[in-house]
Amino acid sequence: MQLFKNTKFNFLRYGKLVIGFSSALLLVSIVMLIVRGGFNMSIDFAGGTTVHMKFEQPVRGELTTIRNSVSNLGYGQPEIKTIGLADNNEIQITVRELPEGVSVSDKLREALKEDLPNNSFTVLSVDEVGPKIGSELRRDALITAVLALLVMLIYIGFRFNLPFAAAATIPLTHDALITLGIFAMFGIELSLPFIAAMLTIIAYSLNSTIVVLDRIRENSKGGLKGRDFADIVNLSLNQTLTRTVITLVTTLFTVAALYILGSDSIKDFSLALLIGFTAGGFSTLYIASYILVRWNKKRAIIK
Repeated sequence: MQLFKNTKFNFLRYGKLVIGFSSALLLVSIVMLIVRGGFNMSIDFAGGTTVHMKFEQPVRGELTTIRNSVSNLGYGQPEIKTIGLADNNEIQITVRELPEGVSVSDKLREALKEDLPNNSFTVLSVDEVGPKIGSELRRDALITAVLALLVMLIYIGFRFNLPFAAAATIPLTHDALITLGIFAMFGIELSLPFIAAMLTIIAYSLNSTIVVLDRIRENSKGGLKGRDFADIVNLSLNQTLTRTVITLVTTLFTVAALYILGSDSIKDFSLALLIGFTAGGFSTLYIASYILVRWNKKRAIIK
């Protein structure tokens, strides 16, 4: 199925514009990160306690009472959010502290029984993560992401060459940083599912970019050999445009459905994929190709 036939879009014309927009977005993210005092880490990385409760009666109108009740325990400002549909009467309470020798979940039970005597509840689950474990998870997540990028850089450099490896890896870093920056900008929580989303974004972006890079290499060594390299890159982008657009749109539809119709527990994961895949579509078309053309001007890539 060829949606775009014989197109002649000049993608390279907008390379600087896309890079400038991405740089501005990252700069705003850094400023917001400084203003907010760091990332909004989940208990997976920061440590703390999360308690999932189910009430017998509607609880959405009692959230302020619950928040005040938990705050009075002295464990800092809690995060309270509803889970699922309104008639589920389920909430999740997150406290960013894990005092030694004290069961936070037991304290929460006692406080809520006292402040909400007419609305009994059941504790469905309790997750506790110590600050040391959270620190180790942060370190391991960073190491995993860096190693993944390094291995990809080495493999692509071996299969293609160094310029192609750089053109494939830099956009991956761009997509990950854009996603991380937007989460930082709006103070969205970073959790283990977010790390899974980041690795998924890297894999998706790599797959999309490799298709374009492979076509560029084929055209450079095939019937287009000898033509201006920038023209070859633009032609290759136009030749693979249908594949790039169809893959991106169908993937975004699926992820959007997960975000809209899925449970609250996967919304941040789905949101990260939406941002990362969209950034990946632009980086494949504009950033990777722009890097190759700029590199070729300094030193010929295909001889």
